[in-house]
Amino acid sequence: MKLFDVYPINDIEIVKGQGSLVWDNNGQEYLDLYGGHAVISIGHTHPHYVSRITEQLNKIGFYSNSIRIPLQEQLAEKLGKVSGKEDYQLFLCNSGAEANENAFKLASFANERKKIIAFSKAFHGRTSLAVSATDNPKIIAPVNETDNVVFLPHNDIEALNKAFADFGNEISSVVIEGIQGVGGIRVADVEFLKTIRSLCDEYGAYYIADSIQCGYGRSGKFFSHDYAGVDADIYTMAKGMGNGFPIGGIIISPKLKPWHGMLGTTFGGNHLACAAALAVLEVFEKNQLIKNAEEVGNYLITELRKIDKIKEVRGLGLMIGVELPEELSEARKKLLFEEHIFTGEAKPNVIRLLPALNLTKEHADRFLTALKKVIE
Repeated sequence: MKLFDVYPINDIEIVKGQGSLVWDNNGQEYLDLYGGHAVISIGHTHPHYVSRITEQLNKIGFYSNSIRIPLQEQLAEKLGKVSGKEDYQLFLCNSGAEANENAFKLASFANERKKIIAFSKAFHGRTSLAVSATDNPKIIAPVNETDNVVFLPHNDIEALNKAFADFGNEISSVVIEGIQGVGGIRVADVEFLKTIRSLCDEYGAYYIADSIQCGYGRSGKFFSHDYAGVDADIYTMAKGMGNGFPIGGIIISPKLKPWHGMLGTTFGGNHLACAAALAVLEVFEKNQLIKNAEEVGNYLITELRKIDKIKEVRGLGLMIGVELPEELSEARKKLLFEEHIFTGEAKPNVIRLLPALNLTKEHADRFLTALKKVIE
């Protein structure tokens, strides 16, 4: 049997990681500024993380949600404290797409409506409704096609107002990334997010803050939506939540009431996943990683904007997009194969930086030096 060939593969085999560094099977060191799609939040093989998971595995790794799992309650309490959403409720699942899928379902249960507002260049996942709300027709299979998702221009308040005026009483939810990831690191305007909040309140729709990539401290605040000073009804999370261990979740406003069987999952909230997620939040608190993300991110953004040939630098904290001109389209490959630095990309020519939140200024400088070399 061969693997189903759906991934473009770089011919590199990573066998070891420590902090923001990884090594391949030939012993070559790389600086990791991508963290496997923004997943590595506290660094590779963080000792507290490894210890927490190992200790739990030696006790019990899994049992279903048919029994009480105190680790889930501990995670909910810690997450409420660190995020500042202590009056919200937590539902645990396994991935970002699954988190968004459950958020859409929850909103629709609550107001018995079907329409979802999403935005141009949005990416919300690859499961049924999540992919339907993703602005990429190529990955929407015929079975996923639906008239229930309406796409609007990003950051366009006039178009948003018109959509609510046209069919506001049909709208179940509005879903938006605080900072678009796959869409090229595009930050949602503060006034745009405030308008979403006010229109959802006026028409009885629910505001879903997709925080899969831009949440969990990456922006310099726990949720990037916090920059707008608004509270969403549902926040969706995954990626950095488990530092590589598969876990996702939604935190839910007290205005939404649960009933038994409303949502469900087999693996979500298992003992190992909760241990991993607790370790992440404990490291966040102990080492002030959200503050570090803000400070090192601001430093990187400031220094990147001094480089002449860069067209634009976008983002907040350690979620940064570096847009390059067409003649520098090979820069990302050169960074990887010549300078041994992992970065991400967004089409057509944006380098995405999504490093661990404990990235040091020294590692930031290493990247800046390498990028200048590649550009020049």
